[in-house]
Amino acid sequence: MKVTDLIAWFEEWANPAWQEKWDNCGWQVEPGVLNEDAGALVCLTPTLTVMEEAINLKKTGHPVNLIFAHHPLIFNPPKSLRTGDAIGEMVRLAFIHNIGISSAHTNIAQVNDGTADVLAQVLNLQSCSPIVPTQPGLGYGRVGVLQPCLSLQELLEKIKSCLKPPKLIFSPTPDLNMSVEKIAVLGGSGAGFIQSVSKTGATVYLTSDCKFHQFQESRDAGIILVDAGHYATERPACEALAAKFDSLNLDFVKLSVQDEDFRQFHSSF
Repeated sequence: MKVTDLIAWFEEWANPAWQEKWDNCGWQVEPGVLNEDAGALVCLTPTLTVMEEAINLKKTGHPVNLIFAHHPLIFNPPKSLRTGDAIGEMVRLAFIHNIGISSAHTNIAQVNDGTADVLAQVLNLQSCSPIVPTQPGLGYGRVGVLQPCLSLQELLEKIKSCLKPPKLIFSPTPDLNMSVEKIAVLGGSGAGFIQSVSKTGATVYLTSDCKFHQFQESRDAGIILVDAGHYATERPACEALAAKFDSLNLDFVKLSVQDEDFRQFHSSF
């Protein structure tokens, strides 16, 4: 399968036209790889470390010509591209080594088997529907049912086991033994959807990047907010995407092992 065919296949599933106005899905850097056989390195965030991984794979005989990322490399148009600047270096290396960079962000967040849907699948949620529908059958986040229902303590342990976040932050509650049946999930920065979640009947909302007053907002809305971190809530979708690409029999597919969380927690604190 050529790179152009892979991109066409992907965009039929998660059309870039569905992205938010502020977003930048699709090609970030296309150095002339469209008619080559596709070899993809899948990652959450296109960083210089991931680019180095792609270059090293290529040097050792693996035909990588595409970094396919969830997060865009470029959100706002840069005023200049300079040596030493992260974006400038990514562009420079992409052209030197003939490795394209393409991203799927808010478009893949809405679709079946996208970021939210995969998160729901990881937790084995049943009877799922979008938190905020955007078109028939699609939308942001997922709300579903745990079968059988779990105690809050059991649910938190399940989240830790499935997602392996370095830390799990959640709303204070007087009863960790409370029964939880309906929960909402949204990978990445989803705290802006708390009011929408409150209309679904979910008692727990799993997302990330939550601020102090958003925990207050969720408390006031009667929701237990669980922040498992941006990386932990979106990385499963990258794993699922790599598996999808692998099923297409591409020349080469690999899930990046150099993806970065960008956060560390001191173990003694």
